[in-house]
Amino acid sequence: MKNNYKDMTIKELNAEESKLRSELFNLNFQKKVGQLTDSARIGITKRNIARVKTAIRQKQIAGAKE
Repeated sequence: MKNNYKDMTIKELNAEESKLRSELFNLNFQKKVGQLTDSARIGITKRNIARVKTAIRQKQIAGAKE
């Protein structure tokens, strides 16, 4: 599920990052309790957080250059 984060605003990206961090917390909690059925979702969520953070940083740099 690769989203197009480049079209989102920084405010939307920050909200998306917060949502993904919450999801990651819940996945890790499920893993500790033994209820996690798909452990690959943890890695996918981490990569999506990295994608969002990269998009935020690219927008910050582009905004500083303009």
